[in-house]
Amino acid sequence: MKTKTQLNKTTKKALLLLLAAAFALSLIGCGQGNSNTQGSGSKEEKIIIAIVQPMDHTSLNQIRDTIIEELGASEFADKIEIVQKNAAGDLSLLPSIMNEIMASGASILVPIATQPAQAAKNAAEGADIQIVFSAVSNPIQAGLVESFDKTDSNITGVSNTIAVADIFKLAGELTPEVETFGLVYNASETNSLASINTAKEYCQNNGIPFVEATIASTADLQQAALSLVGRADAFFTPNDNTVASAMEVYATIAIEHKMPLYVGADSMVIDGGFATVGIDYVQLGQQTTDMIVRLLSGQTIAENPVEAVSEFSKMVNPATAELLGITIPEDFDGKLLGK
Repeated sequence: MKTKTQLNKTTKKALLLLLAAAFALSLIGCGQGNSNTQGSGSKEEKIIIAIVQPMDHTSLNQIRDTIIEELGASEFADKIEIVQKNAAGDLSLLPSIMNEIMASGASILVPIATQPAQAAKNAAEGADIQIVFSAVSNPIQAGLVESFDKTDSNITGVSNTIAVADIFKLAGELTPEVETFGLVYNASETNSLASINTAKEYCQNNGIPFVEATIASTADLQQAALSLVGRADAFFTPNDNTVASAMEVYATIAIEHKMPLYVGADSMVIDGGFATVGIDYVQLGQQTTDMIVRLLSGQTIAENPVEAVSEFSKMVNPATAELLGITIPEDFDGKLLGK
């Protein structure tokens, strides 16, 4: 039998062990709390930049890829998260895509081409988001801004208005035998329609005959192009996204029927078109990125009015020229493009 003294010692020992254990647990708890606080404090919330394009084709993809690459090399690379959305040719999806972006908490929205820019403007009415469009030929006609130098709402960007008159002048130099042009375009694309109207005006003012065929989707392109064979000597299509996404079909018909295909963009030349005085879409992507970076640096939309693409170049696809039987002049002062 234990004595009273022995019991007291045992009790004291047990109490000391319990106190030690409780103290150790309290230290662990404090340690975990400090760790969580440090973790949440060090995890900086990313700035979401959403890029939206209506479909895949070389020009639009060049812009998108350039923006992503340039932002990745910028001083903000670790502070941003880039989200990409693509309507895959179904423009009816654009409003829901934009609404999804509005709900995501994105800070900057980058719509590529006219229809995504219009959908962005509609979805962002009254929202706290900055819109920087790219590759919108006529932002005023599209209802995005009142003028190039007045950006007093939440939208600005870089326009890709093409040098229509210069393209026809180049056609006169490279293929002077061409008399009648066949204009192929999607009449529902504001960007394309603006350039086509400029082309028609130029032709009318300079006595150049033209015929035209419109399409609603890429499925119409083959029939539309073939309908102009025998009625025109060459094709002309501006920066039309629907046509550009099916350039292989278009170029094949042009080459088969020995009809030079003049286009509005470098990518359309790369994809089989004959020639352009066109836009370098990598340059367009770089200009767009420069504007985004300025906004990330604290500038406002009002401080960044709409810009036009800054560089145009003569461009010819030599492989297409050979298939057409056209000799490129030795003194040609442009770029030779092709895959």
